[in-house]
Amino acid sequence: MDDQQWSGVRRRVAALGAQPSGGEVFGSRGHGWVLEDPLTNDELAELEAQTGVRLPDDYRSFLTSVAAGGAGPAHGLFPARRVDGRWRWEGDGADLADPSLLARPFPDRGPDPEVLDALLAVRPEEEDFEEIEDFDDAMEAWDERWASLVFAPERTAGALVICHLGCAQREWLIVSGTHRGTVWSDPRADDMDLAPLLDAAGRPVTFADWYLGWLREAEETVRRAAAHP
Repeated sequence: MDDQQWSGVRRRVAALGAQPSGGEVFGSRGHGWVLEDPLTNDELAELEAQTGVRLPDDYRSFLTSVAAGGAGPAHGLFPARRVDGRWRWEGDGADLADPSLLARPFPDRGPDPEVLDALLAVRPEEEDFEEIEDFDDAMEAWDERWASLVFAPERTAGALVICHLGCAQREWLIVSGTHRGTVWSDPRADDMDLAPLLDAAGRPVTFADWYLGWLREAEETVRRAAAHP
């Protein structure tokens, strides 16, 4: 059933890339509408054996039915590749995910929001310092406290980075734990914690929702652009 939902996806992506208005889709100039070859079943098995985790079913079937990565939301879907005999995901920020933690459950809760708010309330402001060096030192110390809360490797255990939106904004696929199979946004560069993507009905977005939703929106963008050149 999962394989069927991907029927025709490669053809639809190629059709978008062939349209003159394909460049109107955000991020398309980066991925160029190119999809990498799918993984073989043996390659997928090797990847999962090395990481110690069974990937979500819709993502597994995408990898073997559509592509290992390439054209996709924003600047593209980070590809899974074998490098020197080891499997990894490649892309801007892909190394934020620790492969050794993929089998560990993704945390049900992030840092206490009250603790984060309290820390944000004492974030140094440059105008409060007479010397820029003093401000830099205070900011460095504050950044270390912030990073220890939101950028600790344990915060993203059980998750892998699948997409880069620009400006250090990324999206993650949860592969272990109670949130397994859902996609989360990562606005930590803007002093916020990770949060699940939700659909119009408030339901968590799965990988298939995420990718196929992007494909439908891309087709609509290209259609409108072609209708109003």
